[in-house]
Amino acid sequence: MSDLLERLRARGWRMTSQRRVVAEVLDGEHVHLTADEVHVRAVARLPEIARATVYNTLGELVALGEVVELSTDGRAKRYDPNAHRPHQHLVCSNCGLIRDVRPTGDPLDVLPPAERFGFAVAKADVTYRGLCPACS
Repeated sequence: MSDLLERLRARGWRMTSQRRVVAEVLDGEHVHLTADEVHVRAVARLPEIARATVYNTLGELVALGEVVELSTDGRAKRYDPNAHRPHQHLVCSNCGLIRDVRPTGDPLDVLPPAERFGFAVAKADVTYRGLCPACS
């Protein structure tokens, strides 16, 4: 069973066949699929699954905090199931490929107190950009 499926079961989330297929499609490292990509992969496993069901399920997973919705450079929103593993993202500026990265150190330590303007900073979202091997 995937990490996402385990987390959803632990929460008591009602696991219909459609919801299970969406969670299974999202399983894995470096998974950053669009809703349409999730739908195509879900249909391959469960042909009768509707696009609206996929969109609704993704919305529920985001609302639960089990999946993170990403938007990079005005491209289609992507869904990251690694919501409970601290990481940042490395994005190809050309093709949009996204990889999870885990840099050493805390990004909050980089922001000097004088640059916090009195904010009680709790979180930092860092996105690294460049060209992937295929595009460079």
